[in-house]
Amino acid sequence: MQFCEKCGGLIVISENKNACASCGHKVKKVKIESSEKMDNKEQIAVINEEAENTYPEVDMLCPKCKNKKAFFWTIQTRAGDESETKFYKCTKCKHTWRKYR
Repeated sequence: MQFCEKCGGLIVISENKNACASCGHKVKKVKIESSEKMDNKEQIAVINEEAENTYPEVDMLCPKCKNKKAFFWTIQTRAGDESETKFYKCTKCKHTWRKYR
């Protein structure tokens, strides 16, 4: 960003003219700088099987193996004014299912 020497207003940069948005003072040279360095590569998070232990464990009957324990988490899968969807994952057979409210 560059500011006007006269009034301190913001200089608007366009193809035809570079002028102050407040007082209209024209600027011949516009200095554009960037201090951000973009040399960091994007990182991808990897979730392993051990990470599921961070979810709460509840008493829930697995429809596949009839185990009585499951991990659960919730995600907003529909509109914001509707209730969220609860997902379950069996602690024994790793079967995943969902329950709508």
